[in-house]
Amino acid sequence: MSSKYILIADDEPNMRRVLEIMLRKMGHTVFAAADGQEAFELARGNAIDLVITDLRMPRMDGITLLSTLREAGIDAPVIVITAHGTVESAVDAMKRGASDYLLRPFDLDALELAIERVLGGVEVARQNSFLREELDRGWQGFIGTSAAMQAVYEQIRQVAPSRATVMITGETGSGKEVAARAIHAASPRKDKLFVPINCAAIPAEMLESELFGHEKGAFTGAVRERVGKFELADGGTLFLDEITEMPLALQAKLLRVLQEGSIERLGSNRTLQLDLRLIAATNRDPRTSIAEGHLREDLFYRLNVFALELPALRQRKEDIAALVRHFADKHRHAGLTGQGFETGLFEHLEAYDWPGNVRELENTVERALVLAGGAKLGKRHFPLAATAPAEISPIDAETLPEGPLSEVVEALEQRLIERALLRSEGNKTRAAALLGISERTLWYKLKKLRGDQA
Repeated sequence: MSSKYILIADDEPNMRRVLEIMLRKMGHTVFAAADGQEAFELARGNAIDLVITDLRMPRMDGITLLSTLREAGIDAPVIVITAHGTVESAVDAMKRGASDYLLRPFDLDALELAIERVLGGVEVARQNSFLREELDRGWQGFIGTSAAMQAVYEQIRQVAPSRATVMITGETGSGKEVAARAIHAASPRKDKLFVPINCAAIPAEMLESELFGHEKGAFTGAVRERVGKFELADGGTLFLDEITEMPLALQAKLLRVLQEGSIERLGSNRTLQLDLRLIAATNRDPRTSIAEGHLREDLFYRLNVFALELPALRQRKEDIAALVRHFADKHRHAGLTGQGFETGLFEHLEAYDWPGNVRELENTVERALVLAGGAKLGKRHFPLAATAPAEISPIDAETLPEGPLSEVVEALEQRLIERALLRSEGNKTRAAALLGISERTLWYKLKKLRGDQA
């Protein structure tokens, strides 16, 4: 168990000293208070992981301390220590939210076991909460037996047992997170958490807190402490999707974390040593991103220990039939119905290039099931695949405005975006894929160029 901040509240100096020595030998940082009021002030000013308190103390007793902590939004677990004559008070403390209690005189081994049990329970509860959120979101594994996917499976089998960081590249919707989960599931860390975070989906000013966590009061709005994704992934795998969308200043901090193997929450000088595997992904060409100033070159080399490139769906069209069947079964379980597939449907779907890849295919299958209304799925239920891209006139340099280079580039960028939106029938996910940028980048450019609120 990693080092924790533990607060002792006891009015007997000898007891405080014994507990301090014991807890420091266990590797924990200890704060000691002579009464409940002093303990509460220490808890407000420090990120306490556990409180061990006597019941009877001057100024503020243990029960009042417990209630005051909870009212202040401090949810650190509490172990109550009591004499034989106050067992009823200890039981009352348990009803009010204490995690455990010990009777005096107690064996130090019994206290150590109680501490490990309580802190272990907190960690399990935190992981269970995260897993419930993941289960609600749901995810699908790889589908396909094409040669391109067989090569991907072999690479995953090779890299999974190691500790190497992995850089996954591939177009939007090609399954980068699925690949990262497969690496985690085949690794020695499979029993620990897989923690994903999309760097493009979180505002830049919030991303650092999401990654590293923060203490209460670290910044405006930080009303309570937050455990970051790095800390949550300790022992497991952290997946950073769309790494090129991370601000450069934060990339520098990430590089330092990878080199040192430790983090500090925002607003804290407490160093947390971590053991986790990092997997990063991007839909951009990393070397192009380096040249354009979106990715630090030193961070790229630190992440790109093992490179895994995922094929686009148009490069493995022989998998489309299996994917359609899989997604149809998935959405039938969700309440949509369909009675099979008409002849020629799969050949029809294979004639389309699927710029949004597997993600676009799944969305299209779900829409087709709605349109079919229980009938067999046929070509008429896939209007997106049945419609060829609109004819668009090429961009002629003669039609571009004259003037400063920045204005010409802006005009050209606007035309390219509008053309991608036309080809994707207004679908911004597919338009971003056609342009080779993230959805967040497209949203930003639309807002800047046209005031589009996406």
